[in-house]
Amino acid sequence: MLDKSQKTGSVNFSEEEVEKFDALAESWWNPKGKYKTALEFNRARLEVIKSQINSHFGIHHNKKGYSSLSIIDIGSGGGLISEPLAGLGANVTGIDASAVSVEVATRHAAQNNVDVTYKHMLSSEMVKEGKQYDVVINAEVVEHVPDQQQLIQECASMVKPGGLLVLATLNRTLKSLIIAIIGAEYVMRYLPIGTHDWRKFVKPQELEAWVGTDFSLQHQIGMKLNPLKGEWIVTPSLSVNYIQAFSKHE
Repeated sequence: MLDKSQKTGSVNFSEEEVEKFDALAESWWNPKGKYKTALEFNRARLEVIKSQINSHFGIHHNKKGYSSLSIIDIGSGGGLISEPLAGLGANVTGIDASAVSVEVATRHAAQNNVDVTYKHMLSSEMVKEGKQYDVVINAEVVEHVPDQQQLIQECASMVKPGGLLVLATLNRTLKSLIIAIIGAEYVMRYLPIGTHDWRKFVKPQELEAWVGTDFSLQHQIGMKLNPLKGEWIVTPSLSVNYIQAFSKHE
């Protein structure tokens, strides 16, 4: 069988993974759709991300504070993170390997009069441009690429000195296999079967090592679903979904 994963030089993506998200792109923003649980997950995830940005840059929920920030969302998908941050006034760029997702995100932002720059490109291409950002976000992407360390190192290189790197993914544990694969995909159908490959899940210490010595870990928190309320909440446990925020040394 032909392996569609590609890693040749600076190319680091999987055509099969991109095709999965092409199929999902139109569904991401539908609060009543079949993947509404994923949308609720994004709401909770976004609150964590905003709290870390607010804390790091001394912002307290005012638009003026965000207007001074440049943010790049690596693997922006349908714009679920990019658009709300741009709505707060930040200068946001979202890039994604899926042209369909970029199109969906661009259209949704335009419909809501939110100014976001979306580009169909890879992180390696952005690195070549040499631009750095106050905040670099990579959320639920690293578990979908062939060379995970390369992606994280590329993200880290785009952070300005004194800036913030925010990473979110799934831990490679028995619990995550049961909850995120068997439960979420096969039993509850929160996501299509095959969305994730447990073998590509990343342990927190692996992420921290890939980020490198130019950064300090500022915060890490887990996330879990309350199935009775259908709400995602934060938890000290990093055993399934988790978020890490790193500060780059001046």
